Amino acid sequence: MTNTHPMNALGDATRRKLFERIRQSPCTVTELVETVSVSQPAVSQHLKVLREAQLVRVMKQGQKRIYQLNPNGLEELRRYVEGLWEDALQAFGEEAARIANAEDQNPET
Repeated sequence: MTNTHPMNALGDATRRKLFERIRQSPCTVTELVETVSVSQPAVSQHLKVLREAQLVRVMKQGQKRIYQLNPNGLEELRRYVEGLWEDALQAFGEEAARIANAEDQNPET
């Protein structure tokens, strides 16, 4: 199994649509095929990428395979997004400090 980053896995519109469907509730490949306009083999390939990124996992239930979200990959995705948010807040704070400093040095009279 390769180490696919969750953001890379979600870079494809079809995979995002499949992921969003699985987010709603666990479902079978047949149910997922009805969600997108691609063939069952293509859906299976997309699911393989989502599994490799640990965003979804599969459970066997008799002859069916049920896909559901995988908390491990979601945690990695959450950390990534939180890092982006922390970077944005830091940049905002630095810019606010720069503007305040510039105003202190050039006060309007």
